[in-house]
Amino acid sequence: MSSVSIKRVLLVAAENDALHGAKVGGMADVIRDLPPALAQCSVIADVAMPNYGFLAQQYRAAYLADIEVDFAGERHSVTVYRLPRPQHKDAIVTVDQDKFDDSIAQIYLFDHPLFNHQGQVYCNGSVDRPFAEDATKFALFSLCVATSLVREILPRMDVLHLHDWHSAMVAMLRGCVVDFAGLKSLACVFTIHNLALQGIRPFSGDESSFGHWFPQYIDKLDPIAKESLFDPRYSNCINPMRMGIVLSDKVHLVSPTYAQEVLKPSDHHKGFFGGEGLENDLATKDQQGNLVGIINGCVYDEAISAFDAHKASYKDLLLQAENTVIQWQAKAINLSVIDAMALARIGQYKHALLSDSLALKPAQIKDETERFLLTSVGRLTEQKVLILLQPFSDPQGLSSAKTVLDAILLSLKKLQPDGVFLMIGSGDLHIAKMMQATAARYDNFLFLHGYDEALAEQLYQCGSLFLMPSSFEPCGISQMLAMRVGQPCLVHGVGGLYDTVEDNVSGWVFNGETLASQGQALVERFNQVVQLLGSDTWQQVKHNAAKQRFTWDEVAKEYIEKLYVTN
Repeated sequence: MSSVSIKRVLLVAAENDALHGAKVGGMADVIRDLPPALAQCSVIADVAMPNYGFLAQQYRAAYLADIEVDFAGERHSVTVYRLPRPQHKDAIVTVDQDKFDDSIAQIYLFDHPLFNHQGQVYCNGSVDRPFAEDATKFALFSLCVATSLVREILPRMDVLHLHDWHSAMVAMLRGCVVDFAGLKSLACVFTIHNLALQGIRPFSGDESSFGHWFPQYIDKLDPIAKESLFDPRYSNCINPMRMGIVLSDKVHLVSPTYAQEVLKPSDHHKGFFGGEGLENDLATKDQQGNLVGIINGCVYDEAISAFDAHKASYKDLLLQAENTVIQWQAKAINLSVIDAMALARIGQYKHALLSDSLALKPAQIKDETERFLLTSVGRLTEQKVLILLQPFSDPQGLSSAKTVLDAILLSLKKLQPDGVFLMIGSGDLHIAKMMQATAARYDNFLFLHGYDEALAEQLYQCGSLFLMPSSFEPCGISQMLAMRVGQPCLVHGVGGLYDTVEDNVSGWVFNGETLASQGQALVERFNQVVQLLGSDTWQQVKHNAAKQRFTWDEVAKEYIEKLYVTN
């Protein structure tokens, strides 16, 4: 296949930030930004995703077809809707029900009751049955996508581009089931956004198991199924992530460094996250020349310089944070203790600002743009905060800090008495409770348990230093968004963070061979960096951060050359 012949690609994914309510993590940003970038290269990139019970109605999508599939021993009818990709997610596109313009990128929405979870993309499954509801949902979704392609309900594609374990069973059907052998004429690419989440489920004996989903295929699987379906650690379980790796033509990791890290076995006790049990399959793909690391892109508005952009004041930021928490509470049934604490803390900060303005002469009041704000925006997961929550051991015994986060907050209080660490993130409730306890002990820590896009943007704009101490980071987008507006970052030198932040040039980096040493290195580096505030070095790093460019235009060209073109 030559690059000239590639005209249309189907991106199959669980998330898509081109539509309201369909974003959880960085995958959504990729599915939002990749299609227009590929369009600049004359490649149409359609998207297939679940409807989640509301997207088609929200965007007035047009009915395309009903497809019948056999799933879990029953006949199911799944409705497919389509809409042209909106230029902006607030735009409602007028769709002509009778005219199907396949010359522009489309979003195909697959609708079935199993895909609906009160408007949520993913379920919070029980601990004893991890991934159960989601795995069933995405197994049916994968079957529907494969069926719609074989029956030519969707336009003819040149490349099938699957994203993470949620869509990996499309590769399984293509490679292991004769009914879908026609899909082998399409190049199949599998992108891994997060190798730690693999969708592992039993092969049989459970309502959420391969045998229950696909009883009609159990005795008809291609022999390659033995080498691709099962988890290498749990022989009685299937592993969708492994299916995607083994059964796709090419495997894509979302940064060059992460593509090398996953070739090594993980050692969680030492704080290293690598292949997560699939390193041998990834190494085989690498030896075949079919493992590719390409960093994700970021969207830049060249009309707005990072240093000319309007920056909200500290007072405006507090007001935005306060309104955001109130809006969260408006949707809640019960009062959240974390939200109540955040509102109380914001009130204290606002009172302090008012007291300063009354007690001091105007010339004595500190310029709000000089107030040190340490910021963090991201999912509340072990991946993101494990290092922060590690026990802290001060070699000199001078610190009362129990954790790395404690040590950072104590240092912040000492080095920048008016400074505040403002963290926003949603996710793990256990981690949230630990953050809640820390926020109660330190008056310079404001923790907001949730996510709001407008508030996140203000944090990127107003922050002095962005903290991203991920234990592993396949690519990362938050550091790019912070750098884009001139906020330098302090990051762990792994994965995409290593590939986007250059130590002492466009930001600052810490490392360590163990979890303990990583925590120690973070605290030491933080102390060093904060003491640079206002120096020529600080200003140069800010300038360099703002000038960094990781554009989707360049990424799209790499996709075509390294992923979509096959020998």
